[in-house]
Amino acid sequence: MTERIQLTVAQAVVKFLARQYSERDGVRQRLIEGCFGIFGHGNIAGLGQALMQLEVEAGRSGDGGRDGDGDRSALRYFQCRNEQAMVHTAVGFSRMRNRLQTLACTTSVGPGATNLVTGAALATINRIPVLLLPGDVFATRASGTVLQQLESPRGHDISVNDTLRPVSVFFDRVWRPEQLPSVLLGAMRALTDQVNTGAVTIALPQDVQAEAWDWPVELFDARVWHIARPLPGPSLVEQAVAAIRASKRPLIVAGGGVAYSEATEALREFAEATGIPVAETQAGKGSLAWDHPQAVGAIGATGTTAANKLAAGSDLVIGVGTRWSDFTTASMSAFADPAVRFVNINVADLDGLKLSGLSVVADAREALQALTTQLAGWRAEPAYTGRASDLAADWDVEVAVAYDVGGDLNAVPRQSQVIGTVNDLSGPRDVVVCAAGSMPGDLHKMWRTSDPKGYQVEYGYSCMGYEIAGGLGVKMASPDREVIVMVGDGSYLMMAQELVTAVQEGVKLVVVIVQNHGFASIGGLSETVGASQFGTQYRYRGQSGRLDGDILPIDLAANAASLGAQVLRADTLGSFRQCLAEALAATWTTVVHVECDLATGSPSSKSWWDVPVAEVSSQPVTRGARSAYERAKTSQRSHLRPFA
Repeated sequence: MTERIQLTVAQAVVKFLARQYSERDGVRQRLIEGCFGIFGHGNIAGLGQALMQLEVEAGRSGDGGRDGDGDRSALRYFQCRNEQAMVHTAVGFSRMRNRLQTLACTTSVGPGATNLVTGAALATINRIPVLLLPGDVFATRASGTVLQQLESPRGHDISVNDTLRPVSVFFDRVWRPEQLPSVLLGAMRALTDQVNTGAVTIALPQDVQAEAWDWPVELFDARVWHIARPLPGPSLVEQAVAAIRASKRPLIVAGGGVAYSEATEALREFAEATGIPVAETQAGKGSLAWDHPQAVGAIGATGTTAANKLAAGSDLVIGVGTRWSDFTTASMSAFADPAVRFVNINVADLDGLKLSGLSVVADAREALQALTTQLAGWRAEPAYTGRASDLAADWDVEVAVAYDVGGDLNAVPRQSQVIGTVNDLSGPRDVVVCAAGSMPGDLHKMWRTSDPKGYQVEYGYSCMGYEIAGGLGVKMASPDREVIVMVGDGSYLMMAQELVTAVQEGVKLVVVIVQNHGFASIGGLSETVGASQFGTQYRYRGQSGRLDGDILPIDLAANAASLGAQVLRADTLGSFRQCLAEALAATWTTVVHVECDLATGSPSSKSWWDVPVAEVSSQPVTRGARSAYERAKTSQRSHLRPFA
């Protein structure tokens, strides 16, 4: 007879999660490293009690809270300040751990649960695994309509948690205890699915959480989820090799899959063996060191002129682990050769089939190694490889001018100088974190990345407020690295409260707040679409009735200090350099607040991004922008030509 143990549903969830592992290449690690939580009536008596109980029991054990395998028997609890932010933290953590580990997040029913939606969307769009455990309404319905319950005429089984369905790769609700084992196993399967991972949601009715059940003990045995490395089909490798050998101007586009599959070394060997230049997406930045002879930098709307010139003339593009977003393809205008073909190496067939490419469904490392072997002795034309290096060198000169780290030390710095100073003073293993505004584009173009994990800019969802919370997750995943969060004043105002969590946990961050009194990114974009800085500056409402009065007296430095961080203020390039050096040497979370010129000072990518402009307008500036838009639109390509 199967041995059983009596636990509540919540206690069973916590005990199960603490015994899940992922494994790749023989290396095993905990799948769920800990649990963030904000408690309310929907989860405090269930998951809150379960986390507390396991933590207390582990502390009382004579083995330091370790299980039979030497791992922590408790699921470590972390306090946080905002439900959306804790999902961002889990994303930053998981991304740094190459999607092999993540964190769980629990909330109460109601606004706590719906606050998860933005974070869940970010995780799913970026294909980063996170586990969400929101409380839910009573399964028994004995109490009738309860606090924060949505009453829908379509049915009584609908709750606000259903808003998480479209942004989750897996969603289930545990109405009865006996459903739990299959739900938990399904959730772990989704978390470890390298193709379709993202936000995984298990909604837990508050009465079910507290309900006791006799569970089979084997449910809580250590369970290892193996992460496979799919091999490329031999015939597909042959076709890819033939296409590469026949090409004259090949270009590699490295995406996030290169990092997640730990294929950076395989990419370097492939590039060196073939002489093919390597461009990088936002998620793929760092795949090749910035000063490598084959590195041509960022590609697309936020790319370098080197990568974009090569893309425009390329006859074969080899995409490795990229999902071909509109920024990467410059809204389908980057690849101008009418005869261009694409070889797409990806674990997801969805991405492999984009741009009518040859879909090589495989692990990035395995595919690159296979191509390197099959192409032995073949190299791109030396003149083409040399041209790529020359273009990269020309761009590097432009970056040095924009960085201008030795410029007027008494002047208010431009954003490009702020980025240059951070790049100059940071170490080769330090990590820069950013997400939204004008800085991600400037960082993508200009940041000189030496380490594959040195650049963690979330741009799949471009979510304002991600920066500090995501940086916290990055630092939790890599405590031996300095983590430098770059955040604009607009994004800081969206979500800064996880500074408190960093202080509470003794997790050191360096946060650089670039203060330019508004939304610089959309401000710049507004000029190109004929909206003339509308709604993008922080100003009082003036006598005209518009927001065109004096600049608002916002003191973000004082705000950061009130949240427990050490704060340093800089208003010149020289003082910023001094403050940043002090922050890097500190042992405590330190915020450097720097007044910055509204003009970013970054060089142009000479590229395009499709943002439609009003077709008719009474404003001359808008009509002019529409004319420019229509001219640029002619550069778009369909890329419907079959691969042959």
